[in-house]
Amino acid sequence: MAKYSVLLPTYNERVNLPIMVFLLAETFDKEDVDWEVIVIDDNSPDGTQQVAEKLRDVYGSDRIVLKPRKGKLGLGTAYVHGLKYARGDFVFIMDSDLSHHPKSIPDFIRKQRETNCDVVTGSRYIQNGGVYGWNLKRKAISVTANHLAATLLQPGISDLTGSFRLFRKPALKKLMPQVVSKGYVFQMEVITRARLNGFKIEEVPIVFVDRLFGESKLGGAEII
Repeated sequence: MAKYSVLLPTYNERVNLPIMVFLLAETFDKEDVDWEVIVIDDNSPDGTQQVAEKLRDVYGSDRIVLKPRKGKLGLGTAYVHGLKYARGDFVFIMDSDLSHHPKSIPDFIRKQRETNCDVVTGSRYIQNGGVYGWNLKRKAISVTANHLAATLLQPGISDLTGSFRLFRKPALKKLMPQVVSKGYVFQMEVITRARLNGFKIEEVPIVFVDRLFGESKLGGAEII
């Protein structure tokens, strides 16, 4: 049976994390697959790490793996750090703030099994995908930025800045040393390098929902 690891970088997500873990556990159990969640907390002042420790007590250390860091060191490096401890055959990367709903996970798993691809990326910009909670200006900026990036980088996918993806672990392990971006640009770089490395990439539609609790970690220049 294939095992799935989920890398969840967190910073001030004490409210969202328990809901996220519950939904992940429910989803994977319904799929009848082996799973683990690796929480990479960057020393959140709101007590996220303490909440994660309680979740580990509830679900077990084989399901909830805690790999905290001393401070905010960037999103890309959080994935590099978490990947070192992933025991799954496949690795999901996704946001911990409920913007990415775990109900889409079966679509990712199904697409990978059907196509035998190396990467499945979620897209807001294909049929049945979408965004909720953004105003018209933010949607326009995101669509324009993705179109511009796609034109320049030509990775052959519709949503370069999306951060809900499934990788074969060997593929992600090969890509990580090549990626130089530490922040949110990581998402564009890793998928572009996946294409340059000849990895097979497929897309599934996702609906992105703006966070309900807590504050966004993105600055104005990064909202794409």
